[in-house]
Amino acid sequence: MQNALLIGLSRQMTLERQMDVIANNVANANTNGFKADHSLFEEYLNSNAREDNFVGSDRRVSYVQDRGTFRDVGQGPMEPTNNPLDMAIDGNAFFAVQANGAELYTRDGKFSLNSTGQLVTSDGNLVLGTGGPITFQPTDHDINVAPDGTITVLEGTAKTDSIRGKIRMASFDDPAKLTKLGANLYSVGSATQQANTKSSVRQGYIEKSNVNSVGEMSRMVEIMRSYTAIASLLQQQSDLHKSAIEKLADVPA
Repeated sequence: MQNALLIGLSRQMTLERQMDVIANNVANANTNGFKADHSLFEEYLNSNAREDNFVGSDRRVSYVQDRGTFRDVGQGPMEPTNNPLDMAIDGNAFFAVQANGAELYTRDGKFSLNSTGQLVTSDGNLVLGTGGPITFQPTDHDINVAPDGTITVLEGTAKTDSIRGKIRMASFDDPAKLTKLGANLYSVGSATQQANTKSSVRQGYIEKSNVNSVGEMSRMVEIMRSYTAIASLLQQQSDLHKSAIEKLADVPA
């Protein structure tokens, strides 16, 4: 295959991968606490040329290589809900939850109570406090969550606050190293957990996705145009190659 076709094909493959990443971002534009992914590309120099009469740099062909993706861990906008069980983290920490028998992490603070009075995520995973799962009593009311995550309630006719637990905010040296598991959950991956000193909890708010929908849609259009332009170029190269072979066949021996 000609070098021009190989180079064009390599770019089309990376564009297809980039489109998948952007489509996933757009699909999660309304997912609470979702963090957008972005593609990384790099130049890959290689050539299949084997003849000794090629001069130096003529041997090397520049391809496009899909290096991977990186996560934008920037905070999304805060949306007020007036629901006392909804919480958002102001900072880079994560809520710790118990899911599938393991401790996982999420930025989605859309919480509620299950049938036994335990604080759970929208998927039913237990929200962890500093002392384990957080459980409320049937007579609890006037729930208050302090910025440090301490949850207090008024129980029955009592006039003094009762503590039900403290939301555990897990911080990491590099949140981008957390492994995305799907369902808005992360595992520790290669990140190192550290003490939380800067993040705080905001009660009655939900953190929305940090996806810029307009920007992502614009990139979609740009990718489609690039893909079409390369396809047209490859078709021209193929037609030129075909025409050259046909003309060579007509040359008398």
